[in-house]
Amino acid sequence: MTSGEAEAVGRQRLISGPGMLLVWFYGVMVVGAVSRSVYQIATEFDRAPLAYSLSALAGVVYGFITYSLVRGGETARKAAQVCCAAELAGVLIVGTWTLLDQAAFPDSTVWSDYGMGYVFIPVLLPVSALYWLRKAPSQRGA
Repeated sequence: MTSGEAEAVGRQRLISGPGMLLVWFYGVMVVGAVSRSVYQIATEFDRAPLAYSLSALAGVVYGFITYSLVRGGETARKAAQVCCAAELAGVLIVGTWTLLDQAAFPDSTVWSDYGMGYVFIPVLLPVSALYWLRKAPSQRGA
């Protein structure tokens, strides 16, 4: 097996089975978060700049994780793990912040109330992704 074939096999492993479902969910979240934040930033940024900026940041994080999962390989796996951990921290911090200081958020973000507006997918997705990235066969085992 050539190194190119080995890399392709490693990349396929991150997006097979449950990994493909994660890619689908992250893709949906990219579209939702980015389109929502672009519209809100373009039309009413002065109303809730913090909330809209955090939604845009969430969209960028979702996009990078989606790319990393599709890219595959050990470097992408590690990058995705770091981003998923940062995403989970963001959801927990922003979710708690929105509950404690509602005045700071006149409008909600993707991560407000732990993602309640998105059926709690923002808090469940990074946990699921971290589990998958830890349990999925690694390229080293190939």
